[in-house]
Amino acid sequence: MLVVENNSVYEIDEECLKRRSVPEECEVYKKIVREREVAKNKEKTEKPK
Repeated sequence: MLVVENNSVYEIDEECLKRRSVPEECEVYKKIVREREVAKNKEKTEKPK
């Protein structure tokens, strides 16, 4: 997964993130969850053509 923040781009290994204990002050996991929610909401609102 790629996370874009301002002029920075971060590549995140989600499987590695799941296996490790990530401190809450590191907001990477929150960003991943937020992006998934946005993608799910987008899928729900898109109408089939």
